[in-house]
Amino acid sequence: MMSVGLIGFGAIGRSIVDLWHTLPASSLRLAGACVRPYQIERAQRAMPGNTLICDDIQQLLNIRPDCIIEAAGHAVVQSHGARILQRGCSIYLLSVGCLADAALRGSLVTAADEGNSHMLIPAGALAGFDGLLTLACDNLRSVKYTSTKPCKAWQGTVAAETHELDRLTRPTIIFQGNAGEAARLFPKNANLAAAVALAGIGFERTRVELVADPNASGNVGTVEAVSHSTTLTLSVASNPSSNPKTSANVGASVIAALRNGTAAVRFV
Repeated sequence: MMSVGLIGFGAIGRSIVDLWHTLPASSLRLAGACVRPYQIERAQRAMPGNTLICDDIQQLLNIRPDCIIEAAGHAVVQSHGARILQRGCSIYLLSVGCLADAALRGSLVTAADEGNSHMLIPAGALAGFDGLLTLACDNLRSVKYTSTKPCKAWQGTVAAETHELDRLTRPTIIFQGNAGEAARLFPKNANLAAAVALAGIGFERTRVELVADPNASGNVGTVEAVSHSTTLTLSVASNPSSNPKTSANVGASVIAALRNGTAAVRFV
């Protein structure tokens, strides 16, 4: 049986816990969760009774989970990612945008090599990573990722400093650049841009457009990729979670990744 830990109990963490009962109990166990101190009582009510609830990552590591789901933001990966990987504990990484930092990415890769562990990237609110990986082996020439979200999803970002978001009347491009820049400037909104870059042609060559749409009711991610022999075009629309910056199906993508990883028949 695989022992799983969870870091984070925000919108994504709660959705993962809410869906945990859909996983095969004979294969996966939610062994522990690290949450903020004020979330401990709520987490105890939401999680299985035999789950360790703590507010310290070292306590979570002490129970030696086989893997940890990171749903807590870039700072946690920056502060604790290498230590987790060196312990031989793989990470389901949702704050993928932190890997745009080449120095951090290198240190995490080294730690994973030392611990014989892995950084696993769920699909999140997108799809088509299998296609991107295939095209990357077929002389992938160009990749563009577009993320369109309601204006309120961009509040609290640098876009609020350059645009009057609450006064927009039409879809407006608030950022154009590469995936590395997008991940650095929009750490809570552009994690998928980083995932697309990692699966395809890298942070520098992946073009990104971020769009604020006053008429949008949800989040839409679109990928356009061209290789030597193939063109890939896909678009995924999803409802926002309780956090408008995050799509509601991100937690389900983690559950799907766990289910696939323990299934007799797996998609790769």
